[in-house]
Amino acid sequence: MKKIVLLASILCFAVVTTAQSQSVIGKWKTIDDETGKPKSVVEVYEKSGKIFGKIVDILDPQKKDKLCTECTGDEKNKPVLGMVIIKGLQKDAEEYNGGSITDPVTGKKYKCFITLEGKDKLKVRGYIGFALMGRTQYWHRVK
Repeated sequence: MKKIVLLASILCFAVVTTAQSQSVIGKWKTIDDETGKPKSVVEVYEKSGKIFGKIVDILDPQKKDKLCTECTGDEKNKPVLGMVIIKGLQKDAEEYNGGSITDPVTGKKYKCFITLEGKDKLKVRGYIGFALMGRTQYWHRVK
């Protein structure tokens, strides 16, 4: 009996661990499109059934205090560090879409979808109009 309970506990733990590693939830390292170097860490989280992403670290020490001078509305002149850049994505099969992403460099907002491309690689696509007209980045899970 003890062996069955132990085996069930191990199996349950393995399923929970696998499910968490197959989720978009977590911290992701962003890569600069031009230099190919790591740029920031974005924490993707769920709130009220929707997915959001907040900049929790800026890897270039000279840019840690940068403000979003090009942003509009409530985000104008606010610190980039701590900014919620992904807003309101909803799960749709294997993809999360229906929300937006803000580029803190240009201040522009785009429609957005994200999908896992493996347990540690996140495809992030920002676009205007329809998804063929946009830009894709690949973020890597921070362990």
